[in-house]
Amino acid sequence: MDVALISDSHIPSREHEIPPSFRERIEVADHVIHAGDFDSKGALSDIRHMATALTAVSGNIDPQIGLPERATVELGGVTFVVTHGTGSQRGWADRVAAAVREEADSNAVGVAGHTHELTDTVYDDVWLLNPGSVTGASPADRPTMMTATVEDGTLDVTQHEL
Repeated sequence: MDVALISDSHIPSREHEIPPSFRERIEVADHVIHAGDFDSKGALSDIRHMATALTAVSGNIDPQIGLPERATVELGGVTFVVTHGTGSQRGWADRVAAAVREEADSNAVGVAGHTHELTDTVYDDVWLLNPGSVTGASPADRPTMMTATVEDGTLDVTQHEL
């Protein structure tokens, strides 16, 4: 199963669109995970239109779009806990790892955004992924995202930058 991991689109307040090559990756994925900060109902609608299946959460600028703060999804034998990671950049990993532990066991993978920094790390025994900003919205200096192949409980992650 192919999964697209994206976050922090910030459309229309900071950026106008997702770059075409990233749109293509989203459209061909079997499932899309968006870790919040769509910025508008229109941006959410656009992603829903592109995605075959979508798991999404609200970010700190998304209270009006009606998404949960956390979501858990099992794909190909891997459990993903999705949250935005809202708060100070300094405590981001602590907050995301704690969310994973509250929603699932430490074998789950945490997916969060908020910092706009591409991150693939193990923190306090929890695998954390941050796809950065799919549009390159400030403070990011370039658009980024991740794709993952998930099969039989194994996860292979690839980072993409423009």
